[in-house]
Amino acid sequence: MPARIYKPARNAMQSGTAKTRDWVLEYSADHAREVDPLMGWTSSSDTQAQVRIRFSSKEAALEYAEEHGIDAQVLEPQKRKPNIRARGYGENFATDRRGAWTH
Repeated sequence: MPARIYKPARNAMQSGTAKTRDWVLEYSADHAREVDPLMGWTSSSDTQAQVRIRFSSKEAALEYAEEHGIDAQVLEPQKRKPNIRARGYGENFATDRRGAWTH
């Protein structure tokens, strides 16, 4: 069963980087999901698609995949450019502000 090893991206609803330091091994779905006709819930008979294992390093995830005979594909993370301003948030309220304050 194929799997992918990746480093999760930051949550769009938060500015922090929680849960983005670990590497994740996640199985790919073998079967398509189905919609239950009575309740309308989405379900699948593939229980491996629910498995998500966290590792502290990419090497540990690859070692686990090799030990258990898992065909894993590694997706390298894309680094984001830090958004650091010279004076930070306090610059919005500075008395020596260069431009007009417009909110």
